[in-house]
Amino acid sequence: MTRLKKPTEQELIEGCLREDPKVQREVYELYSSQMFALCKRYVKDDIAAEDLLVIGFTKVFQKIGQYKATGAFGAWIRRIMVNECLMYLEKEKKLYMEPCMEGIVPPALQVKPSDELYVEDLLKMVESLPSGYRTVFNLFAIDGYSHLEIAKKLNISENTSKSQLNRARNHLQKMIALQYMPAEKAVSIAC
Repeated sequence: MTRLKKPTEQELIEGCLREDPKVQREVYELYSSQMFALCKRYVKDDIAAEDLLVIGFTKVFQKIGQYKATGAFGAWIRRIMVNECLMYLEKEKKLYMEPCMEGIVPPALQVKPSDELYVEDLLKMVESLPSGYRTVFNLFAIDGYSHLEIAKKLNISENTSKSQLNRARNHLQKMIALQYMPAEKAVSIAC
């Protein structure tokens, strides 16, 4: 039985430039799961995240001629997806900077004190952050944008970006502490 060779990144790009539906399908299948996870980090609603995924890939295929091959193809796709998510949040008025959220007790994740903190648990905690905190945290800590880039993308000041990141981190630290310490100590932190 002969095995088909996996196309190179350049072959995928050239196929997309030719608007070859088979190659476009291959690109979608190759990147869709990680791009859906990216969309879900910004938008909690599965249906909205799926819509953003489709819109994002449509833009990828429409704008493939703008790809300059100065970085990885996947990173270029990622930027398009992040931009789509930010535009959605702005359009839906879900992107706003929250005031300090002191005193709010986060939802429980059913983690036992003896358990280790798993990536899935941390991502659930990030997902439960208020929209502004979550967006800045995702852009900075996960997607690698600088505070200056975040400020420009979100039309906020660099200091607001730094403040939202700091508040997101503090909120996550409290959530982790509440999950991993005995109940009697957790009550005093939450108050």
